[in-house]
Amino acid sequence: MFATALRLTGNDRQWAEDVVQETLFRAWRNAGKLDRQPGLLQAWLLTVARRIVIDTRRSRGARPTEVGPLAMDVAAGHNEEERMLSALVVSEALSQLTPEHREALQQTYLQDRTVNEAAEYLGISPGTVKSRVYYALRALRRVLGESEGIR
Repeated sequence: MFATALRLTGNDRQWAEDVVQETLFRAWRNAGKLDRQPGLLQAWLLTVARRIVIDTRRSRGARPTEVGPLAMDVAAGHNEEERMLSALVVSEALSQLTPEHREALQQTYLQDRTVNEAAEYLGISPGTVKSRVYYALRALRRVLGESEGIR
């Protein structure tokens, strides 16, 4: 029966196992009504397995395709206008920082440099870069009104 279920499910082993389990459960539930002749019992089991596969395919076709969280985020309205508006707000907030704080953030976040790389580029110590980034983020939070996007 498993080989038949495997063939019916397109070699989907997990689905075939589910089909066999459901078929045997239905056989157990209807044990009193079944004809126990081996040929008839086997035919009944294979018919039930085939119908379970058909029913599952039909129900999958009737449901809309499931989407992952990423596709849902995109569908939820992360459109170009929102991104542009966010970029303008962040750009305005960055312009209100001191040049030193803005440089530290640009090197570590926007240029994706490590603290040591940013320190070398800026010609200052790594501790100073860390300090400037810390205070720059605090200032940004204040400017953006404790925005959820900056933590």
